[in-house]
This record gives sequence, structure tokens and C-alpha cells, in this order.
Amino acid sequence: MDKHILEEALNKKAAFGNDIDLSTFDDNNDVHVLSPEELTDTGKSKLEKVGIDLQEENRSATYVQVDNAAVESKVKEQTPLELMNTGAAAKKYPELVEKYWWKAVKPDTDKYTAKTALEQEQGYFIRVKAGTQITAPLQACVFMGHEDQLQRVHNVIILEEGAELNIISGCASDTSVEHGIHIGISEMFVGKNAKLSFTMIHSWGEHVTVRPRTVTIVEEGGTYLSNYVNMEKVADIQMYPTVRLVGKGAVTRLNSILVAPEGAHMDIGGKAVLEVPGTRAEVITRSISTGGEIINRGNLTGAAEEVQAHLECHGLMLSKKGYIRAIPELNSETDNNEMSHEAAVGRIAPEEIEYLMARGMNEEEATATIVRGFLNINIEGLPDSLAERINATLDTFSVQHGS
Repeated sequence: MDKHILEEALNKKAAFGNDIDLSTFDDNNDVHVLSPEELTDTGKSKLEKVGIDLQEENRSATYVQVDNAAVESKVKEQTPLELMNTGAAAKKYPELVEKYWWKAVKPDTDKYTAKTALEQEQGYFIRVKAGTQITAPLQACVFMGHEDQLQRVHNVIILEEGAELNIISGCASDTSVEHGIHIGISEMFVGKNAKLSFTMIHSWGEHVTVRPRTVTIVEEGGTYLSNYVNMEKVADIQMYPTVRLVGKGAVTRLNSILVAPEGAHMDIGGKAVLEVPGTRAEVITRSISTGGEIINRGNLTGAAEEVQAHLECHGLMLSKKGYIRAIPELNSETDNNEMSHEAAVGRIAPEEIEYLMARGMNEEEATATIVRGFLNINIEGLPDSLAERINATLDTFSVQHGS
């Protein structure tokens, strides 16, 4: 795209969310650490919290970016996948740049995409070639370790026909960071009969602003499973990942678990566009406010006949402060498809607590049980160790907010 168009887009506000002045951040490419082992103890602890195993047990590959520098990009021996910095991949594969770079996400979408497109490329490139099935998950970490950072990430993920991959994406900031912004552009391409499971866990700081921009394109018979978990205080996050189902039989499921403590602002959604017959989509969100602000958007667009799609936006208020706003949308462009939605926001009903107390629980136990049940959605594609970690986190949260 013409550079002049991108420069003009630097002033273009996003369709959703608060407008952010990017001039207050430092977008240098200084290298602060040379390896993940050089991170502070609190930094390493943050990585563990978002599912990153620095020992790399049961992992096929590892990518770590700190601020705007890739500090690790490693594939285990005899693992048939490609992983490297996006900038390096662009130099190595100009033909792939022509085919995939900025083809899912338009670079002039808003000021955040334009800023990333104009600067030196950071982020990760992943390719799994046709027919290759990777059993152990790949882990990718983007970490903000220093003050005032404008962190730019452009990820390109390609699964060719019949390929399979499970990605654990952990994004976090050091507890010392008082001011920073993360801009993450992700373009994912799921080929014919391929399957991609993508689990993202966020643990940003309470003073960090986050602006991901993600579009996934799924071809015939392909499957894309997305799991997103954010249970930490973050200053301001706005994301609206979109999945385009462009081939017959393509399937997607987007699961999100959100918890907004007091002082957090989350504007988070998910969109699926069903472009051909025989495609299916689910967008499922469970959100809890313990004093923070949540705007939960969901959109299903049926652009073809004989598609099936379901949307759930459920919110639970556990504080008199804060709010949850559910904004579900169904758009059907034909008269021959099945699309549905459920949206509900409220508090725990007294009769629910009384029912459990009548069966031997005290009030705290009853509340914890209800909260845990509310958060219990079917998250597919997780490795056992990560599923256990997420479940333990949900259990701990439920107990804490039952008392």
C-alpha cells in the first residue's frame, strides 16, 4: 500500500474503543535483554502465568519477543515447522509476502495497523507445510519489560492443506511497567482441511494499553479454535478478532473468559463471517466484573445460505461498581440459514444461593460454586498442563470471590 495512505491513516481512529495518543509512547527498537533467562524473577513469573514454559517441556517450538526485539526463536530438532521473526521471513520469502502479508488485515484499518505497517517488522512467522501434524504445542510470548514502550507485533501464521498446530500465545508486561502500549497484528491462514487451535492468555499491567488486530481466514474443511483468557487488571484493551469462513465446511469457535477488576476497561468482541454454504461458527463469552468495565461485542454475519451460527454473551456482576454491556449482532443476508444468540447480564440470584445452602453449603461456598459454574465453558484444543493451570486459576478466583 502507498506510504502516503498509511501516513494519513496514522490519524484514523479505530471503529471501537477509546482513542489513544501514540505520541506519548517510545517506539524504539532497543534490545534490553538477549534471552528470556535475563528477565527479572517477576517477569519470569508472569510468563509462567500466561502458559509459557521456559523449560520448554512438551513444546515443539518457542518464540519470545521482549519489547520490540525477538530474543528467542527456536524449533526442536526434527520438528517439521518453520518459526522465525516476521522481518526475517519477509526477506527470505518475498513470494509469501506478496501472497499473505497484510492480506487478511488491511494496513490502513486504523492508526494502530498503520503504525505497525510503517515501522520495522517485529513479531513471529509460523508455517506448517501441507499434511504435517504437529502434536506438541508451539509457544509464543510477547513481553513488555520496560517503561513507555510502544510495542509493535505483526504475526503471520500459515497452515497449509491438511496441517495441524496448537499455539499457546502468552502476552504480559513486567510489574514495573507504569506506561506502555501493545499493538499486535495477527494474520492467520488455515488451509483446506487444516486445523489451528490458538489459545491466548493475557496478563498485562494495570497501566498498559492493548490494541490487538486479528483476522483469520479459514478455507474448505478447515477448523479454527480460539480460546482467550484475561483475568488481570489492564488499563484499556480493545480487540475485535474476526474470522472469515471462505470454504465449504469451514468451522470456527471463539471462546473468551474475561474478568475486569476495578479500574480495568475491556472492550472485547468477536466476529465470524460465514461466506459460503455449509459453514459453522460459535462465539461464546463469559465476562465477570468485580468493579471494572466490560463492553462485550459479538457479531455473526451469514453471507451465504445453509450456514449455522450461535452467539452467547453472558455477564455476571460481582460488584456494585463497574458495568457490563453486551452488544450481540446477527446479520443474515439470506433466508435459508440458522443463526441464534443469547445475551444476559445480571447478578447472582438470591434463590440460587439459597438453593445450594439448603443442601449443606454455606453462603461463601454457594457463591463460589455458582461463579465457577458460570465460567465453565467447553474450551477445546488445550494441552492437559495448560488446561489444568487455567482450571486452577478459575477455581482460585471463584473461591476468592465467594467469600
